[in-house]
Amino acid sequence: MNVSSAALAALSGLGFGLSLIVAIGAQNAFVLRQGIRGEHVLVVVSVCAVSDIVLIAAGVGGFGAIVTAAPIVLTLARYAGAAFLLGYAALALRRAITSGSLAPNTADTSMAVGATFLTCLALTWLNPHVYLDTVVLLGSYASSYGPNRWYLAAGAMLASILWFLGLGYGARLLSPLFARRTAWRVLDTLIAAIMIALGVTLLLK
Repeated sequence: MNVSSAALAALSGLGFGLSLIVAIGAQNAFVLRQGIRGEHVLVVVSVCAVSDIVLIAAGVGGFGAIVTAAPIVLTLARYAGAAFLLGYAALALRRAITSGSLAPNTADTSMAVGATFLTCLALTWLNPHVYLDTVVLLGSYASSYGPNRWYLAAGAMLASILWFLGLGYGARLLSPLFARRTAWRVLDTLIAAIMIALGVTLLLK
């Protein structure tokens, strides 16, 4: 094994992985909100990171060819994802409008751990872009590294772990700002706008 080539493959995977996940999207918006609230952060971070690890492994292992050959998988994910995103957007708008539900860590706004887990799963696995990015795109990119492709995969997996840990637990630094209800109203409005934009985009594509 060439140690230098393996290290370069891992670093390439780290950079490539970060370029795919460091973007404003439904999943990151949810992680950010849960992190600010300090609510089930470990569950959210774990679901996102483990999901990415599974998808990256599938892509590097060649599952991307199956997804490409069976576009019905992406089509089903597209419509299911759009429906879920628009539904979540409606909930976010409701939170933004209902002043009594904006204060953090109150009984009426706290999501149960099960609901948090399922919401995070849906935001991850019902997003067709996840399959295109981690399974198809990253899988194709990794194939060019030959026997070192799994080192690239390890780098991409590390990128996901670092990103979600940083986003989920780093969001608490914004807690002082979100001590005010107005800040929560703005955040939920932005989240709703992101969800609506992504949902409409999925329907139109």
